[in-house]
Amino acid sequence: MIRPDVFTLVNREGRVSEQRYGEWVAVRRDGFVAELVLDRPKAMNAVSSDMARSIAQACAALAGDGSVRAVVLSSTHERAFCVGADLKERNSLSDAELGRQRPLARAAYTGVLELPMPTVAAVHGFALGGGFELALSCDLIVADGTAVVGLPEVSVGVIPGGGGTQLLPRRVGAARAAELIFTARRVPAAEARELGLVDRLVADGEDRAEALALARSIAANSPVGLRAAKRALRVGYGLDLRAGLEVEDAAWRSVAFSGDRAEGVAAFNEKRTPNWPGE
Repeated sequence: MIRPDVFTLVNREGRVSEQRYGEWVAVRRDGFVAELVLDRPKAMNAVSSDMARSIAQACAALAGDGSVRAVVLSSTHERAFCVGADLKERNSLSDAELGRQRPLARAAYTGVLELPMPTVAAVHGFALGGGFELALSCDLIVADGTAVVGLPEVSVGVIPGGGGTQLLPRRVGAARAAELIFTARRVPAAEARELGLVDRLVADGEDRAEALALARSIAANSPVGLRAAKRALRVGYGLDLRAGLEVEDAAWRSVAFSGDRAEGVAAFNEKRTPNWPGE
């Protein structure tokens, strides 16, 4: 059920085209692909308490929607994906208020991280601190030539708190992550691609289109298979090989007797496009 702070827009055909979660977050649907849109342009998508709450709420709704096969995380701001935490708000908080705000912030980042379907971040302009952590919480990152990424938190007296100290070394290794976090430096797009901080580098202004195209290609596959594959990748990473193979086997068993597996094999043999039942 849609909560009161979720607003629904309807197009001419009567289908839901966009749902708004609070003032600054929207979810748009295009078939099996959902776009989670950061839409706080006056603050370059700085994540305030209210915005964090909205991101978490939108992610909870997406996680429970079995018809969504892939999610793109995007921004409406021309010069920024997200500049991280709202430091103006943080500056006004007492220590007690900051402590109470922490669970809200964590829920936003873990909401993206724990989405059960594949996720793609579309990054342009600044993706700094918590903004880059939102991108790191996705499975894949597409960036254009204007992208500047980094985790500069130690330069303002804190540390990455949206998963950065754990997610970055999983991408680029412990030593490289330490160098980037300890120096707080900002990394331009070309170097970010070279270091593996982003996965695809595209022409300026093409990050969203490329991310959506990638998500559509992902969404053509079995939704049951996609979620199980993501679960195996996420849970098995970092385990020893034997334990990882057990994780993979459990994920395989969860799909081997599914309707999607039966349909996929039938469609292959009948030389047609599968019509996935999603179960």
